[in-house]
Amino acid sequence: MTAPFTLPPGSEATAPPERRGLARDGVTLLAARPGAVTTHRFRELPDLLAPGDVVVVNTSPTVPARLDAVRGDGTVTPVHVATTLDDGSWVVEVRRPDNTGPDLGAEPGSVLLLPGSVQLRLVAPFPVPGSRLWRAGTDPAVAAAAHLARYGTPIRYGYLARAVPLAALQNVYATPVDPRELGSAEMASAGRPFTDRLLVRLVARGIAVLPLVLHTGVSSPELHEPPAPERFAVPAATARIVTGARAAGGRVVAVGTTVTRALESATGEDGVTRPASGWTDLVLGADRPARVVDGLVTGLHAPEASHLQLLAAVAGVDLVDEAYRTAVGAHLLWHEFGDSMLFLP
Repeated sequence: MTAPFTLPPGSEATAPPERRGLARDGVTLLAARPGAVTTHRFRELPDLLAPGDVVVVNTSPTVPARLDAVRGDGTVTPVHVATTLDDGSWVVEVRRPDNTGPDLGAEPGSVLLLPGSVQLRLVAPFPVPGSRLWRAGTDPAVAAAAHLARYGTPIRYGYLARAVPLAALQNVYATPVDPRELGSAEMASAGRPFTDRLLVRLVARGIAVLPLVLHTGVSSPELHEPPAPERFAVPAATARIVTGARAAGGRVVAVGTTVTRALESATGEDGVTRPASGWTDLVLGADRPARVVDGLVTGLHAPEASHLQLLAAVAGVDLVDEAYRTAVGAHLLWHEFGDSMLFLP
Protein backbone atom coordinates (compact mmCIF):
# COMPACT_ATOMS: atom_id res chain seq x y z
CA MET A 1 0.00 0.00 0.00
CA THR A 2 1.42 3.36 -1.03
CA ALA A 3 1.27 6.34 1.33
CA PRO A 4 -1.75 8.65 0.84
CA PHE A 5 -1.18 12.06 -0.67
CA THR A 6 -3.30 15.13 -1.35
CA LEU A 7 -3.39 17.02 -4.60
CA PRO A 8 -2.98 20.76 -4.15
CA PRO A 9 -5.41 23.06 -6.00
CA GLY A 10 -4.64 23.43 -9.69
CA SER A 11 -3.05 19.98 -10.05
CA GLU A 12 -5.40 18.69 -12.74
CA ALA A 13 -4.58 19.15 -16.41
CA THR A 14 -7.80 20.65 -17.74
CA ALA A 15 -6.80 20.65 -21.42
CA PRO A 16 -4.25 19.11 -23.80
CA PRO A 17 -0.72 20.52 -23.44
CA GLU A 18 -0.99 22.00 -26.93
CA ARG A 19 -3.53 24.45 -25.52
CA ARG A 20 -0.93 25.40 -22.91
CA GLY A 21 1.69 26.16 -25.57
CA LEU A 22 3.54 22.83 -25.27
CA ALA A 23 4.23 20.09 -27.78
CA ARG A 24 3.05 16.60 -26.91
CA ASP A 25 6.58 15.65 -25.88
CA GLY A 26 7.12 18.91 -24.01
CA VAL A 27 5.38 17.83 -20.82
CA THR A 28 7.45 17.20 -17.71
CA LEU A 29 8.91 13.72 -17.21
CA LEU A 30 9.88 12.74 -13.67
CA ALA A 31 12.46 9.92 -13.73
CA ALA A 32 12.47 7.82 -10.56
CA ARG A 33 15.37 5.47 -9.83
CA PRO A 34 16.58 4.13 -6.48
CA GLY A 35 18.32 7.04 -4.78
CA ALA A 36 17.41 9.66 -7.38
CA VAL A 37 14.32 11.41 -8.74
CA THR A 38 15.17 13.82 -11.56
CA THR A 39 13.14 16.16 -13.74
CA HIS A 40 13.22 16.25 -17.56
CA ARG A 41 11.11 16.97 -20.61
CA PHE A 42 9.40 13.93 -22.08
CA ARG A 43 11.38 14.30 -25.31
CA GLU A 44 14.50 13.36 -23.28
CA LEU A 45 13.20 9.82 -22.71
CA PRO A 46 15.71 8.19 -25.12
CA ASP A 47 18.60 9.67 -23.12
CA LEU A 48 17.26 8.03 -19.94
CA LEU A 49 17.25 4.55 -21.44
CA ALA A 50 20.07 2.40 -22.80
CA PRO A 51 20.73 0.50 -26.04
CA GLY A 52 19.29 -2.96 -25.67
CA ASP A 53 16.26 -1.80 -23.67
CA VAL A 54 12.85 -2.31 -25.27
CA VAL A 55 9.85 -0.01 -25.05
CA VAL A 56 6.44 -1.66 -25.43
CA VAL A 57 3.42 0.39 -26.53
CA ASN A 58 -0.33 -0.22 -26.74
CA THR A 59 -1.56 0.49 -30.28
CA SER A 60 -5.28 0.27 -29.46
CA PRO A 61 -7.13 3.29 -30.89
CA THR A 62 -9.49 5.38 -28.79
CA VAL A 63 -13.13 5.29 -29.83
CA PRO A 64 -15.93 7.82 -29.15
CA ALA A 65 -17.41 5.66 -26.39
CA ARG A 66 -20.00 8.02 -24.88
CA LEU A 67 -23.64 8.01 -25.92
CA ASP A 68 -26.37 10.28 -24.58
CA ALA A 69 -29.30 8.06 -23.61
CA VAL A 70 -32.86 8.88 -22.60
CA ARG A 71 -34.32 7.22 -19.50
CA GLY A 72 -37.95 6.21 -19.15
CA ASP A 73 -38.74 9.47 -17.35
CA GLY A 74 -37.25 11.53 -20.17
CA THR A 75 -34.00 12.37 -18.36
CA VAL A 76 -30.89 12.42 -20.57
CA THR A 77 -27.91 10.58 -19.10
CA PRO A 78 -24.46 9.58 -20.41
CA VAL A 79 -23.77 5.92 -21.14
CA HIS A 80 -20.12 4.86 -21.45
CA VAL A 81 -19.52 1.77 -23.59
CA ALA A 82 -16.60 -0.17 -22.11
CA THR A 83 -16.34 -3.14 -24.46
CA THR A 84 -18.30 -5.86 -26.22
CA LEU A 85 -18.34 -9.51 -25.25
CA ASP A 86 -17.82 -12.50 -27.49
CA ASP A 87 -21.58 -12.98 -27.90
CA GLY A 88 -22.06 -9.38 -29.06
CA SER A 89 -23.37 -8.08 -25.73
CA TRP A 90 -22.35 -4.58 -24.76
CA VAL A 91 -20.64 -3.76 -21.45
CA VAL A 92 -21.69 -0.29 -20.32
CA GLU A 93 -21.51 2.11 -17.43
CA VAL A 94 -24.65 4.16 -16.88
CA ARG A 95 -23.64 7.54 -15.51
CA ARG A 96 -25.61 10.01 -13.40
CA PRO A 97 -27.28 12.69 -15.54
CA ASP A 98 -24.71 15.28 -14.38
CA ASN A 99 -21.83 12.83 -15.15
CA THR A 100 -20.46 13.04 -11.60
CA GLY A 101 -20.21 9.27 -11.26
CA PRO A 102 -21.84 5.96 -12.11
CA ASP A 103 -25.53 5.51 -11.40
CA LEU A 104 -25.33 2.85 -8.70
CA GLY A 105 -29.13 2.62 -8.56
CA ALA A 106 -29.52 1.11 -12.03
CA GLU A 107 -31.51 -2.13 -12.08
CA PRO A 108 -31.72 -5.21 -14.31
CA GLY A 109 -34.33 -4.81 -17.02
CA SER A 110 -33.97 -1.04 -17.22
CA VAL A 111 -34.28 0.28 -20.76
CA LEU A 112 -32.59 3.39 -22.13
CA LEU A 113 -33.16 4.88 -25.57
CA LEU A 114 -29.94 5.42 -27.53
CA PRO A 115 -29.48 7.66 -30.56
CA GLY A 116 -30.79 6.04 -33.73
CA SER A 117 -33.90 4.71 -31.94
CA VAL A 118 -32.01 1.78 -30.43
CA GLN A 119 -33.13 0.42 -27.07
CA LEU A 120 -30.44 -0.59 -24.58
CA ARG A 121 -31.62 -3.10 -21.96
CA LEU A 122 -29.51 -3.74 -18.85
CA VAL A 123 -29.23 -7.50 -18.26
CA ALA A 124 -26.88 -8.11 -15.32
CA PRO A 125 -23.93 -6.50 -13.52
CA PHE A 126 -20.55 -7.26 -15.10
CA PRO A 127 -18.33 -9.07 -14.30
CA VAL A 128 -19.85 -9.91 -10.88
CA PRO A 129 -22.91 -8.87 -8.85
CA GLY A 130 -22.53 -5.39 -7.40
CA SER A 131 -20.28 -4.11 -10.20
CA ARG A 132 -20.87 -0.63 -11.63
CA LEU A 133 -20.71 -2.05 -15.17
CA TRP A 134 -23.61 -3.81 -16.89
CA ARG A 135 -23.91 -6.45 -19.56
CA ALA A 136 -26.56 -5.12 -21.91
CA GLY A 137 -28.37 -5.97 -25.12
CA THR A 138 -29.78 -3.78 -27.87
CA ASP A 139 -33.05 -3.87 -29.80
CA PRO A 140 -32.60 -4.00 -32.69
CA ALA A 141 -29.25 -5.77 -32.43
CA VAL A 142 -26.50 -3.37 -33.52
CA ALA A 143 -22.72 -3.55 -33.52
CA ALA A 144 -21.29 -1.24 -30.86
CA ALA A 145 -18.32 -0.15 -32.97
CA ALA A 146 -20.48 1.02 -35.87
CA HIS A 147 -23.01 2.68 -33.59
CA LEU A 148 -20.35 4.60 -31.69
CA ALA A 149 -18.66 5.66 -34.92
CA ARG A 150 -21.94 7.24 -36.02
CA TYR A 151 -23.35 8.62 -32.77
CA GLY A 152 -20.64 8.54 -30.10
CA THR A 153 -18.50 11.27 -28.61
CA PRO A 154 -15.31 10.90 -26.53
CA ILE A 155 -15.66 10.12 -22.84
CA ARG A 156 -15.06 13.26 -20.80
CA TYR A 157 -14.76 13.66 -17.03
CA GLY A 158 -15.39 16.74 -14.95
CA TYR A 159 -11.80 17.91 -14.60
CA LEU A 160 -11.61 18.86 -18.30
CA ALA A 161 -12.42 22.49 -19.02
CA ARG A 162 -14.26 21.61 -22.23
CA ALA A 163 -14.70 18.83 -24.74
CA VAL A 164 -11.72 17.80 -26.86
CA PRO A 165 -11.78 16.22 -30.32
CA LEU A 166 -11.17 12.50 -30.71
CA ALA A 167 -7.87 13.25 -32.49
CA ALA A 168 -6.52 14.76 -29.25
CA LEU A 169 -7.21 11.41 -27.56
CA GLN A 170 -5.24 9.27 -30.02
CA ASN A 171 -1.65 8.18 -29.51
CA VAL A 172 0.55 8.75 -32.56
CA TYR A 173 1.07 5.00 -32.98
CA ALA A 174 -2.62 4.06 -32.62
CA THR A 175 -3.55 1.50 -35.26
CA PRO A 176 -6.98 0.61 -36.72
CA VAL A 177 -8.39 -2.66 -35.45
CA ASP A 178 -10.64 -5.35 -36.88
CA PRO A 179 -14.10 -3.76 -37.29
CA ARG A 180 -15.49 -6.50 -35.04
CA GLU A 181 -13.37 -5.13 -32.19
CA LEU A 182 -14.31 -1.96 -30.39
CA GLY A 183 -10.97 -0.35 -29.55
CA SER A 184 -10.36 1.55 -26.30
CA ALA A 185 -13.14 3.35 -24.49
CA GLU A 186 -10.52 5.63 -22.90
CA MET A 187 -7.11 6.57 -24.25
CA ALA A 188 -4.14 4.53 -23.10
CA SER A 189 -2.85 7.91 -22.02
CA ALA A 190 0.68 7.05 -20.88
CA GLY A 191 1.62 7.05 -24.54
CA ARG A 192 0.17 10.43 -25.42
CA PRO A 193 3.46 12.38 -25.09
CA PHE A 194 5.16 10.22 -27.74
CA THR A 195 5.77 11.84 -31.12
CA ASP A 196 7.00 10.43 -34.42
CA ARG A 197 10.36 12.15 -33.90
CA LEU A 198 10.71 10.65 -30.41
CA LEU A 199 9.98 7.14 -31.71
CA VAL A 200 12.69 7.57 -34.34
CA ARG A 201 15.17 8.74 -31.69
CA LEU A 202 14.47 5.66 -29.58
CA VAL A 203 15.12 3.32 -32.49
CA ALA A 204 18.24 5.24 -33.51
CA ARG A 205 19.59 4.77 -29.99
CA GLY A 206 19.20 1.00 -30.26
CA ILE A 207 15.97 0.79 -28.28
CA ALA A 208 13.32 -1.37 -29.93
CA VAL A 209 9.72 -0.13 -29.87
CA LEU A 210 7.34 -3.09 -29.77
CA PRO A 211 3.54 -3.21 -30.17
CA LEU A 212 0.78 -5.02 -28.39
CA VAL A 213 -2.94 -4.37 -28.00
CA LEU A 214 -5.11 -4.00 -24.92
CA HIS A 215 -8.51 -2.41 -25.38
CA THR A 216 -9.08 -0.30 -22.29
CA GLY A 217 -12.45 -0.17 -20.61
CA VAL A 218 -13.90 2.71 -18.60
CA SER A 219 -12.10 3.75 -15.45
CA SER A 220 -14.88 5.47 -13.47
CA PRO A 221 -12.27 7.63 -11.68
CA GLU A 222 -14.71 8.44 -8.87
CA LEU A 223 -14.64 4.88 -7.50
CA HIS A 224 -10.98 3.88 -8.05
CA GLU A 225 -11.87 0.25 -8.75
CA PRO A 226 -9.47 -2.32 -10.22
CA PRO A 227 -9.89 -2.71 -13.98
CA ALA A 228 -12.52 -5.11 -15.28
CA PRO A 229 -11.58 -7.88 -17.73
CA GLU A 230 -10.14 -6.45 -20.96
CA ARG A 231 -9.35 -7.89 -24.37
CA PHE A 232 -5.65 -8.08 -25.30
CA ALA A 233 -3.16 -9.55 -27.76
CA VAL A 234 0.61 -9.92 -27.43
CA PRO A 235 2.10 -10.76 -30.87
CA ALA A 236 4.70 -13.50 -31.30
CA ALA A 237 7.40 -11.05 -32.39
CA THR A 238 6.86 -8.83 -29.35
CA ALA A 239 6.96 -11.80 -26.99
CA ARG A 240 10.13 -13.15 -28.60
CA ILE A 241 12.01 -9.83 -28.55
CA VAL A 242 10.95 -9.07 -24.96
CA THR A 243 12.23 -12.44 -23.77
CA GLY A 244 15.47 -12.03 -25.74
CA ALA A 245 16.08 -8.53 -24.43
CA ARG A 246 15.74 -9.66 -20.84
CA ALA A 247 18.09 -12.58 -21.43
CA ALA A 248 20.65 -10.13 -22.83
CA GLY A 249 20.39 -7.82 -19.82
CA GLY A 250 18.08 -5.20 -21.35
CA ARG A 251 15.13 -3.64 -19.56
CA VAL A 252 11.50 -4.07 -20.58
CA VAL A 253 9.85 -0.65 -20.29
CA ALA A 254 6.06 -0.71 -20.49
CA VAL A 255 4.27 2.42 -21.64
CA GLY A 256 1.38 2.48 -19.23
CA THR A 257 -0.57 0.20 -16.97
CA THR A 258 -2.38 -1.30 -19.98
CA VAL A 259 0.88 -2.56 -21.49
CA THR A 260 1.96 -3.85 -18.10
CA ARG A 261 -1.28 -5.78 -17.69
CA ALA A 262 -1.03 -7.32 -21.16
CA LEU A 263 2.66 -8.27 -20.91
CA GLU A 264 2.28 -9.76 -17.46
CA SER A 265 -0.79 -11.71 -18.62
CA ALA A 266 1.40 -13.28 -21.32
CA THR A 267 4.31 -14.09 -18.98
CA GLY A 268 4.50 -17.35 -17.07
CA GLU A 269 5.96 -18.10 -13.67
CA ASP A 270 9.21 -18.93 -15.47
CA GLY A 271 9.50 -15.30 -16.59
CA VAL A 272 9.10 -16.16 -20.28
CA THR A 273 6.71 -14.03 -22.32
CA ARG A 274 4.74 -15.99 -24.91
CA PRO A 275 2.24 -14.98 -27.60
CA ALA A 276 -1.18 -14.65 -26.03
CA SER A 277 -4.60 -13.20 -26.77
CA GLY A 278 -8.10 -13.18 -25.33
CA TRP A 279 -9.38 -11.70 -22.08
CA THR A 280 -7.32 -10.81 -19.03
CA ASP A 281 -8.57 -10.20 -15.51
CA LEU A 282 -5.07 -9.94 -14.05
CA VAL A 283 -4.60 -7.38 -11.29
CA LEU A 284 -1.02 -6.84 -10.14
CA GLY A 285 -0.31 -6.15 -6.50
CA ALA A 286 1.62 -7.33 -3.47
CA ASP A 287 0.54 -10.94 -4.02
CA ARG A 288 1.32 -10.85 -7.75
CA PRO A 289 4.35 -8.66 -8.49
CA ALA A 290 5.62 -8.00 -11.98
CA ARG A 291 7.55 -10.83 -13.64
CA VAL A 292 8.79 -9.21 -16.86
CA VAL A 293 8.20 -5.45 -16.71
CA ASP A 294 11.10 -3.67 -15.01
CA GLY A 295 10.54 -0.14 -16.26
CA LEU A 296 7.34 1.87 -16.62
CA VAL A 297 6.27 5.09 -18.32
CA THR A 298 3.06 6.34 -16.76
CA GLY A 299 0.86 9.33 -16.24
CA LEU A 300 0.06 10.59 -12.76
CA HIS A 301 -2.78 8.76 -11.00
CA ALA A 302 -5.18 10.21 -8.49
CA PRO A 303 -4.87 9.46 -4.75
CA GLU A 304 -6.34 6.05 -3.84
CA ALA A 305 -6.43 4.99 -7.52
CA SER A 306 -6.05 1.25 -7.95
CA HIS A 307 -3.34 1.90 -10.56
CA LEU A 308 -0.99 2.92 -7.76
CA GLN A 309 -0.89 -0.69 -6.60
CA LEU A 310 0.22 -1.76 -10.06
CA LEU A 311 2.99 0.86 -10.01
CA ALA A 312 4.13 -0.50 -6.66
CA ALA A 313 4.10 -4.05 -8.05
CA VAL A 314 6.61 -2.93 -10.69
CA ALA A 315 8.67 -0.25 -8.94
CA GLY A 316 8.21 -0.94 -5.24
CA VAL A 317 6.25 1.04 -2.67
CA ASP A 318 9.13 3.25 -1.53
CA LEU A 319 10.07 4.46 -5.01
CA VAL A 320 6.44 5.15 -5.94
CA ASP A 321 5.92 7.11 -2.72
CA GLU A 322 9.08 9.15 -3.26
CA ALA A 323 8.12 9.95 -6.86
CA TYR A 324 4.63 11.08 -5.90
CA ARG A 325 5.93 13.26 -3.06
CA THR A 326 8.24 14.91 -5.59
CA ALA A 327 5.43 15.31 -8.13
CA VAL A 328 3.16 16.99 -5.57
CA GLY A 329 5.95 19.29 -4.41
CA ALA A 330 6.84 20.24 -7.99
CA HIS A 331 3.19 21.03 -8.83
CA LEU A 332 3.06 18.61 -11.73
CA LEU A 333 -0.21 18.08 -13.59
CA TRP A 334 -2.40 14.98 -13.30
CA HIS A 335 -4.64 12.97 -15.68
CA GLU A 336 -4.42 12.14 -19.38
CA PHE A 337 -3.19 15.56 -20.53
CA GLY A 338 -0.80 16.08 -17.65
CA ASP A 339 2.82 15.22 -16.91
CA SER A 340 4.57 11.84 -16.85
CA MET A 341 6.76 9.57 -14.78
CA LEU A 342 9.43 7.05 -15.70
CA PHE A 343 10.10 4.34 -13.14
CA LEU A 344 13.40 2.47 -13.49
CA PRO A 345 13.61 0.39 -10.32
